[in-house]
Amino acid sequence: MSVIDFEAQYNNRARVPDHPTHISGWIAEAADYRENTPPTPIPYGSGERAILDLFTPSDPRGAATLVFIHGGYWQAMERSYFSHMARGANAHGISVAVPGYDLCPDTSIAEIILQLRDACRILIRLGRPLVIAGHSAGGHLAACMLATDWRAHDPELPEDSVQAAYAISGLFDLEPLVTTSINGALGLDAESARAVSPLHWKPPRAGTILDAVVGADESEEYHRQSETIVESWGRAGVDTRFESLEKRHHFDVIAPLADADSAMTRRLVALAGG
Repeated sequence: MSVIDFEAQYNNRARVPDHPTHISGWIAEAADYRENTPPTPIPYGSGERAILDLFTPSDPRGAATLVFIHGGYWQAMERSYFSHMARGANAHGISVAVPGYDLCPDTSIAEIILQLRDACRILIRLGRPLVIAGHSAGGHLAACMLATDWRAHDPELPEDSVQAAYAISGLFDLEPLVTTSINGALGLDAESARAVSPLHWKPPRAGTILDAVVGADESEEYHRQSETIVESWGRAGVDTRFESLEKRHHFDVIAPLADADSAMTRRLVALAGG
């Protein structure tokens, strides 16, 4: 059996040398979208990152609110880089929330999961269920939100508070990261990695939806992660779907979210009841 080089498989910045260009592009597009479509900032906890930006279209039509959770391996990026991820769905009348969260090593992944639950609870109390999308670490957090027992988290919340997750380049089993340089800020060991891996949690209730999407040019491990959770949760009764997007790598795979006419946006609009 060959030994998997997890560093090479999971170090996306090394795999995509021009990643700074993509990140700079996100920041510029996001700033432009915020200027023309100012969000409503909603604090959901203490600290400057515990704020979500809610982008509400002039004619809201969706049955659910779409949430986009950014990536950065739980240790980089911020919500302001991703405001334009609301553009595609907003054009269809779907409200979009982009939450911030604290970063490792100043916090832990377990605490980040709790933070995102608090952010989602605030949104659910506005009266609509949620569809959670996320990229990379955000894909992991999207799956965590789908697998959350919302009644246990807050007895006043409906059981179906989160109806679907759309995980883009998601990570669902964090144990492979333990031996990589990525773990320097995360501080995981095998036990703590497993505890924050939604693949090892009780699956979401039957009838919920999980789309796991990955760029065709991403590593074999990223494909395996998505394929594995689709198979596992599908056996448990979740409506799962795997998709590999041609000619997309880890940093451009989310670009279709900013396009109102893309297949990715149309899928999310359908999930949100638009």
